[in-house]
Amino acid sequence: MAEKRVKGKILIDRERCKGCRLCMDVCPNELIEVDNTLNKKGYTPARVSEKQKEKGCTGCAQCALVCPEVAIEVYRAK
Repeated sequence: MAEKRVKGKILIDRERCKGCRLCMDVCPNELIEVDNTLNKKGYTPARVSEKQKEKGCTGCAQCALVCPEVAIEVYRAK
């Protein structure tokens, strides 16, 4: 069986994130979850789950588009 190729990678700036969870609602592979530690501003930011390695990011960038704090970057594989 061929190895599944990951199409994208999500990076979240935890200090910029205010934990609105909009990114979690739009992620088609449910790769974003709530971190269990607070950031410097006292919010529980979003983080990329370990599922990113298993399922793989599609590179759709819906999470970055919906983020009101511009705390998410999505990189697509070539």
